[in-house]
Amino acid sequence: MVNLWTSSEHALSYLAIADAIPHRTEGEGVLLNQVPKTVRRILDLGTGNGRLLSLLKIDRPQAECIGLDFSPTMLAAAQEQFMGDDSVHVQVHDLDQPLPDLGQFDAVVSSFAIHHLAHERKRSLYAEIFACLAPGGVFCNLEHVASPTERLHQQFREAMGIGDRPDDPSNKLLDVETQLQWLRAIGFEDVDCYWKWLELALLIGRKPTV
Repeated sequence: MVNLWTSSEHALSYLAIADAIPHRTEGEGVLLNQVPKTVRRILDLGTGNGRLLSLLKIDRPQAECIGLDFSPTMLAAAQEQFMGDDSVHVQVHDLDQPLPDLGQFDAVVSSFAIHHLAHERKRSLYAEIFACLAPGGVFCNLEHVASPTERLHQQFREAMGIGDRPDDPSNKLLDVETQLQWLRAIGFEDVDCYWKWLELALLIGRKPTV
């Protein structure tokens, strides 16, 4: 299994284009609308430079946030982003390993991170997320997913401006429907794809209140 994200060069090349990903802000906007402004604790898986947590904190300044990542470059960027904010804690963690015991959360979020995991690990991570959510808590995964056809995959690559480059070997893309079925089987409710543009999709599920 290949994962290039411990490489500073790979992480920096992503940060250089992250803000220019087409339609990204649309997906983030839908995600923000699905996380209640009253949440007390938020867990961000694969926090990167802290972009998503920064957006969430705008309308949820009271929330205690924990961001997990294993890339030294990303961790350094996130720590700089939240310097002086005691309500945000950034920790080293490889998502290939079981989640640490951090207590319960009202929201667990992730942005373009889980697709780097092997499929069997994706599913087990979803179960761990369900376990650490408080009743009524929400899981929002803004994700890079698999296209149903090779033609659509190439269309996405062209739209991203990478049509002449090889696929990133760190990507282990999986279709939307399989992941939605997993979430339902684990016990999430109101599971759906809340937003999608080509290979970018927002998958959401909630933990029942009882």
